[in-house]
Amino acid sequence: MNEYLVEITTTVPEGTAPEEADRRRAAEAVRARELAAAGHLARLWRPVGEPRSIGIWRAADEHELHEKVLGTLPLRPWMTVTVTALEPHPNDPGRTA
Repeated sequence: MNEYLVEITTTVPEGTAPEEADRRRAAEAVRARELAAAGHLARLWRPVGEPRSIGIWRAADEHELHEKVLGTLPLRPWMTVTVTALEPHPNDPGRTA
């Protein structure tokens, strides 16, 4: 699988019932665990004091990433997503020979 740096900002639309937002957030947590178990979500961070997340995601290609991975997130309709394809760096200290 290829790796992608994905930055996500989620904005709940004005007028959304708090119960709906809570329901989607709970479903999002479940789906994130499923995607991690399937090898698609490798790491996920939240920058201190910011309402966004940054993660390392894996997929066969960018189409699969958008359609079959990120597209399955319950909060996806409320997300702004930036994807950067990654490739190994020859000086990566975590790289295995």
